[in-house]
Amino acid sequence: MTTKLRNLFAIGASAFLLAACQGENAGDSSEGAGDSNDTDTEETADFKLGMVTDEGGVDDRSFNQSGWEGMQAWAEEHGVDDSAVKYYQSDDAADFVPNLNQAIQDQYDIIYGVGFQLSDAVTQVADANPDQHFGIVDAVVEKDNVVSLNFRDNEAAYLVGVAAAHTTETDKVGFIGGIAGPVIDKFEAGFVAGVESVDPEIEIDIQYAESFSDAAIGQQIAAGMYSSGADVIYHASGAVGNGVFTEATDRMESGSENQLWVIGVDRDQEELGEYADGNLTLTSSLKGVGTAIQLASNQAMEEGFPGGENLVYGLAEDGVGITEGNMSEDAWAAVEEARQQILDGEIEVPEAPEAE
Repeated sequence: MTTKLRNLFAIGASAFLLAACQGENAGDSSEGAGDSNDTDTEETADFKLGMVTDEGGVDDRSFNQSGWEGMQAWAEEHGVDDSAVKYYQSDDAADFVPNLNQAIQDQYDIIYGVGFQLSDAVTQVADANPDQHFGIVDAVVEKDNVVSLNFRDNEAAYLVGVAAAHTTETDKVGFIGGIAGPVIDKFEAGFVAGVESVDPEIEIDIQYAESFSDAAIGQQIAAGMYSSGADVIYHASGAVGNGVFTEATDRMESGSENQLWVIGVDRDQEELGEYADGNLTLTSSLKGVGTAIQLASNQAMEEGFPGGENLVYGLAEDGVGITEGNMSEDAWAAVEEARQQILDGEIEVPEAPEAE
């Protein structure tokens, strides 16, 4: 299982090109690979995957996009045509149930709700359609027709916290969360613990956008943090993070006195850190959303749908990780050491922030 997950995670962490995202609120896979044998294609021909995004949209360059890239990779792996995978984009929470119902009408074998915000909608629609198979990412829905896919995000967040602490020159860093809740709590808790493991005197500015889609709010919060002296910001906020990168690149291109850094989330966001004189993405915490979707889908095809199960992926399963990015050699060495300590059980990473 671990070897299989490692191989798939390597695929999921790569930057697959998105299919065109404009127009209809649905996307198609990239063209099927010609190397798959005919038997595999025939077995997969009638098996289709649907995906309903959260409010960040499929081109958020983060969480939803990672899920969609995983579905595209699944289609390529099995050599199926464009109609085998499809996404339904949600502009807000009111779209969740209609999109799930539309996917049922379109006869997709497994329909994935990407993000904890879809938990109630998936529960409601799963109750009304007991013969339909669903998946939920970043939540647990205890239904026989739902598989839950979750991650130890706190472990990867701890590692980027170590990287931030070894990189900051102002001894002040920032964390920008999307919508507060148990999932983003893990990012915050891990990041804070990682920073404090290196130097408990480093100041950590923690703020929430209460959105996963509003890039303008992300830019506004980042502007305040950088103006207050932070030189490294980690965001766990979906498309809100695009505004964080915009603010950092604008400041660097305007001649910032400090070297500013952004830490990406869910997928490698190095391309977002490009500016005239270099790249300011320090690292990115990786989350195998697409990999988990591939694994669950393959399991359903080969062994039967894993309904009612909560599948959890962390460092040990290669389900989360971080990129080397633009870290210094010393920072990367410290990250590697911390990673091994987590795997060896020497470090237990908290899942929730300490109560104030």
